[in-house]
Amino acid sequence: MGWAVYNEPRTKNRPVARQPVHLTAIYPGSFDPATNGHLDVIERGSKLAGRLIVAVLRNESKQPLFSTAERMEMLAEVVRPFPNVEVASFDGLLVDFASQCQASLILRGIRAISDYEGELQMALMNRRLRPEIETVFLMAGEQYSFVSSRLVKEIFRLGGDVSGLVPPAVACRLRERMASV
Repeated sequence: MGWAVYNEPRTKNRPVARQPVHLTAIYPGSFDPATNGHLDVIERGSKLAGRLIVAVLRNESKQPLFSTAERMEMLAEVVRPFPNVEVASFDGLLVDFASQCQASLILRGIRAISDYEGELQMALMNRRLRPEIETVFLMAGEQYSFVSSRLVKEIFRLGGDVSGLVPPAVACRLRERMASV
C-alpha cells in the first residue's frame, strides 16, 4: 500500500494529518437516522483515508424509519464538507462490498465497551473471510458516546428535543416524517 507524501500542510503552526491517498475505507451502518456521533466518526475517518465510503446497509427486514434512498440523501447532505467522502449502499457481505470498492479498511465506531464484543466478533469473521481487509475501531467522541439512532428515534417519537444529537438536516427530515405518520 502506498502512502502519499505531501508538503507539510499547516494550520496555525500545527501540521495537518496526512492522508494515505491510495487507502480506501468503508464506514458501514444503517444510519437510520444519521447522528452527530456518526458524523464525528465520518469527519475523523476522512482524515485517515484518501477515500472514505459511507456505506448504507440495505436491509428492509429491519423496518427502517427511512428508506435506503432517503438515508443516502441525508448522508450526502451532511458529508458535503468532506471532499474525500462518498455515500453508497450495499447488501450482502460487507467484505464483498469492500473488495468491490477496492477498500482495504473497514471503519467502525465504538461508543462503549458493550459495543466492543459484537464488533470484535464481526471484525474477526470479516478477517477470516477476507484477510486482506483490516478493521479499525474509532472510539466515539465523549459527547456522543451515549447517542444511538434507536434512542434518537425514541426520543423524537416521544416529543423530546434531538437538537445536538443529529445534524440539522436530519432533524428536519425527522420532523417531516413524524408529521406524515
